[in-house]
This record gives sequence, C-alpha cells and structure tokens, in this order.
Amino acid sequence: QVRLVESGGGLVQPGGSLSLSCAASGFSSGFTFSRFPMSWYRQAPGKERELVATISSAGDTTTYRHSVKGRFTISRDNAKNTVYLQMSSLKSEDTAVFYCAAQSSDGLRVILWGQGTQVTVSS
Repeated sequence: QVRLVESGGGLVQPGGSLSLSCAASGFSSGFTFSRFPMSWYRQAPGKERELVATISSAGDTTTYRHSVKGRFTISRDNAKNTVYLQMSSLKSEDTAVFYCAAQSSDGLRVILWGQGTQVTVSS
C-alpha cells in the first residue's frame, strides 16, 4: 500500500525556519512517484485545509499561495521519492498541521494524503 509520511514538524519561534519532508513508500503497480505533481497543504485550528504549494512531476514548475511566496520553497527528489517544504521567516499565522499530497496527473485532484505533521510558530 502506498503511503506518504511527513516529518520535520515542530515548534519554532517567529522569524525562524523549519524544513518538512514527505517520503513515499510501499509502491504498488500504477504509482510511480515521479509521474505525479506533489503538493503541501495546511490546516489551522478551526479553518479549512488550504493549498500551500505545488510542484510539477519533473520539479521544473512550482506555485505558491500568496501568503507564503518568498518565504517557502517546495522541491522534490524523484530518486528518493521525497518532496520537501523549506519554510523561513515563519509567522504565528503559519501554525497548522501540514499535509503532503499526491495530485492526479492533471493536477485537478488529490489522490493520496499523508498523515500530517504539526508546525507551531510561537515565542
């Protein structure tokens, strides 16, 4: 069974940095990591889950929500079946559970979610 496992969450002070990783494992027929766009989402308490960043299957195109542009960087290593989210200049409003997700090849829907990792920005 294919799984996405996030790591790297934790507590960080405002203005600090944190790096998240999401590793795919348990491949079955039909799931090749390098075929799928990958995304990071987040969900703050009492709020809906929102898309943070997306990277194309080849890693040559990235998109970000406006509030994280210039502060977050999404990247991937297809040889390691891993996607990353480097976060800097963190703000209290970035506090959320962060989820990685595999998107369908057309990018229109999520086909697989990770279990999430907590990021807390607080002094």
